[in-house]
Amino acid sequence: MNNLLETPIEYLKGVGPARGELLRKELGIHKYGDLINLYPNRYIDRTRYYKIHELLNSNSEVQVVGKVINLKSVGEKRTRLVATFTDGTGEMELVWFQGQKWIRENLKINVPYVVFGKASAFNGVFNMAHPEMELLTEHEQSLRSAMQPIYPSTEKLIQRGITNKVVNKIMQQLFIETQALFSEPLPAHLVNELQLIPKNAALFNIHFPKSQDLLARAQFRLKFEELFFIQLQLITKNIIRKHKIKGHAFDKVGTYFNDFYNNHLPFDLTGAQKRVLKEIRHDMGQPAQMNRLLQGDVGSGKTIVAMMSMLLALDNGFQACLMAPTEILANQHFLGLSELATPLGINIKILTGSTKTSERKIIHEQLESGELHIIIGTHALLEDKVQFKNLGLAIIDEQHRFGVEQRSKLWHKNEIPPHVLVMTATPIPRTLAMSLYGDLDISVIDELPPGRKPIQTVHRYDSNRLKVWAFLREEIAKGRQIYIVYPLIQESEKMDYKDLMDGYESISRDFPLPQYSVSIVHGKMKPSEKDSEMERFAKGKTNIMVATTVIEVGVNVPNASVMIIESAERFGLSQLHQLRGRVGRGAEQSYCILMTGQKLSNDSKIRMETMCRTNDGFEISEVDLKLRGPGDIMGTQQSGVLNLQIADLVKDRDILQLARQYAIKILKDDAALAKPEHTALRNAFLEISKKKNIWNYIS
Repeated sequence: MNNLLETPIEYLKGVGPARGELLRKELGIHKYGDLINLYPNRYIDRTRYYKIHELLNSNSEVQVVGKVINLKSVGEKRTRLVATFTDGTGEMELVWFQGQKWIRENLKINVPYVVFGKASAFNGVFNMAHPEMELLTEHEQSLRSAMQPIYPSTEKLIQRGITNKVVNKIMQQLFIETQALFSEPLPAHLVNELQLIPKNAALFNIHFPKSQDLLARAQFRLKFEELFFIQLQLITKNIIRKHKIKGHAFDKVGTYFNDFYNNHLPFDLTGAQKRVLKEIRHDMGQPAQMNRLLQGDVGSGKTIVAMMSMLLALDNGFQACLMAPTEILANQHFLGLSELATPLGINIKILTGSTKTSERKIIHEQLESGELHIIIGTHALLEDKVQFKNLGLAIIDEQHRFGVEQRSKLWHKNEIPPHVLVMTATPIPRTLAMSLYGDLDISVIDELPPGRKPIQTVHRYDSNRLKVWAFLREEIAKGRQIYIVYPLIQESEKMDYKDLMDGYESISRDFPLPQYSVSIVHGKMKPSEKDSEMERFAKGKTNIMVATTVIEVGVNVPNASVMIIESAERFGLSQLHQLRGRVGRGAEQSYCILMTGQKLSNDSKIRMETMCRTNDGFEISEVDLKLRGPGDIMGTQQSGVLNLQIADLVKDRDILQLARQYAIKILKDDAALAKPEHTALRNAFLEISKKKNIWNYIS
């Protein structure tokens, strides 16, 4: 039966080559199987037949059974065709502005029809423009259910006459040709345990639901199946990697690690840091490649964990590298790690786009000879020229900014791939983490180092600005520094630039020299100018830093205690959270002040309220996911994120958790899906893996 689903779509009765080509281009429907999986967006309830005398002027869609008793052209140039339609309780008009010739030739007078459309009253008479019409005899025989499906469409399809009615018709034809015999991929024990509706019934009821209840059960079944197969792929990949992809077993905890831990640790590790290190040590001690995602909020101390993981590699005679998405970030890592590495006599260097040729040469030589222990860098590390003697650990920071191919380039720098630790300060909601990184093992640092006070966040309207400025003067008098951030939204760069410059001028007036000094940083400045302004601020030579969001990553000024975000309603939650994380790095109490205009949309209100309520990045990311949906959260290059046909990561979290739970359970018991009861599951899984590699899901 499944071979029938491979039939090219143009062979379906009612489609043909021209329509087939359109369906391919517009909706990606190449064969029967693709059409079956074109699920409706919504449904119109056609369980009820109205009588003409019951109609209300509600502009809603209704269906009426009756007969056409009269047909005439109206208007000076016969601009419209009007039919009088009656059902015995009253009369209404059916009106056509287009296709009049066809209607005139094909419409039967005095024969029962079912008409469907929007009924609106005009001068006390109801009319329906361009109604859908079907002879009552055909209506009673058709597969069409009481709940009418509305399918995804495009302007081009509608222009070319492939209306919803046409799609509905070819869908009926598909079910007639395939006799609705679809093989059941899920094992019987799973279907019984979860009381899932069978595959045949699910597909039939998603397209032609007999009732609301059957529709809900069909949706649940198909969503579960879709998420279940994604989880099977992710978990299988993880299992295979652990068995197949050999890794170096770092079984030694040696001098570097112990010396650092006993003599040079700048502060006591938190419980969360210890737990995460234990997970990493366990993974790196296995003869399989580690692939771990380390999530930790801004300032949770990921750098120390990264450093100690690198020391384990060095203790076992290997090199380590850390790759960051921007030069600012790479430099910051380099400064932080050099400080920790120097007392241990470790050779550590940085390689970015702006590294001089003479220095590059030395770095390349030292990497190949093994003299260089740790290299920090940007994409420059991926160049073919960069060869290691023996790379044992690759750490990638903010990995969602790197593509899959870029990451795999690092793997191939060694015959046996290095262990991989991916770090992110962007908290990813559990649901997304389960789908996007379901093949990675996940570690979370969920407590801040001791002595860090939670940042106090408040929301103020522009009308309270004088009070806010007075507060800034008090903080500066205590010797603290202030960030003032303006939004930067590409479309209106000129306007943003003007806002920033206006803001800078008024702040310079309100905080005049010589008593105060104000820095400014924005995207139009040369990198050298930016660096020197940042440097002045970091050294405490200026009190206030006015900036666009360039300071979101990679600025660490412990003395800065206030973050003011102007037009905060124009920022997304994760950006607000990242910006807030730029203060609160010292021991003093820090503040974040969200400034907005009076008029706020509902979503903006929720964002402000969430920021004031909690400092927990994971809680914030959950709210963000609900407000924005999964595609946006991962940033544009992940926008194809999970190309799901029916499930929705936000609304169907519970189904996703259930699917993951069952995928783990089945693979634990039968990793190769070799048991007789899993034959159909294995076949379906291999089929899906061929067509939809998981990388189609995860861009």
